[in-house]
Amino acid sequence: MVIRSIITLAISLAVACGAAAQEKIAQNKPYIDLRPLHFGILVGMHLQDIEFENVGPQTVTAADGTQQEQLILCDADRWNPGFSVGVLADLRLSSHFSVRFTPTMHFGAKHLRFINLSQTDENGQPHRESQDMKNTYISLPVDLKFSAPRFNNYRPYIMAGINPMINLTGEDQDYVRLKRYDTFVEVGIGCDLYLRFFKLIPELKFCYSLTDALDKDHARNLQDPTMQAYANSVSAGRSKMFVLTFYFE
Repeated sequence: MVIRSIITLAISLAVACGAAAQEKIAQNKPYIDLRPLHFGILVGMHLQDIEFENVGPQTVTAADGTQQEQLILCDADRWNPGFSVGVLADLRLSSHFSVRFTPTMHFGAKHLRFINLSQTDENGQPHRESQDMKNTYISLPVDLKFSAPRFNNYRPYIMAGINPMINLTGEDQDYVRLKRYDTFVEVGIGCDLYLRFFKLIPELKFCYSLTDALDKDHARNLQDPTMQAYANSVSAGRSKMFVLTFYFE
């Protein structure tokens, strides 16, 4: 439902820009893009998810020394919403290209579901566990922005870049824990809206992790040995995000 709303907003933005480009009108802030350096603030919302690689059947040693084979599946069962705040610095390279640096804090979470197919209840249903993985990221993206020629008070653009992130949260006794550092690649679209007193820039982008974000040493530090099988059920994890941002310059 949230993803559908974001996509609908992006389509509406594109239609509005196209409709407004039918006739010329007086331009607001006509010289703002000639500045060599722009500053601003940003607010927005995002959706977090993660893709896991499951290890499949594994041999688990119980406290009494007996061994048994277990098959545990792990997945993030939904996109979790969060919110974002940050600042903007935009360096003009030419009439169409600029480089942006947008330090941002993302506050959100991921919801994980574990299904143990080797343990069933009296109804034959597999045993289930879940984890709410809180994530607070410091994001330090550097993006290249390519803008179309301005028409009236609208200027659509596309962007792409690299986004290093620092994960500030992580519980020591959760089933799964992520590494502190990760790097994302991001691509997106947006539109500069030239209002009377400032420039508003809605943008929708997709971020995907380039590195394995899973902390593989975490399972050895768990105090509850029954949790280790769940922690060892995945061998890698790559985070991803949809981010809807509103920049104010």
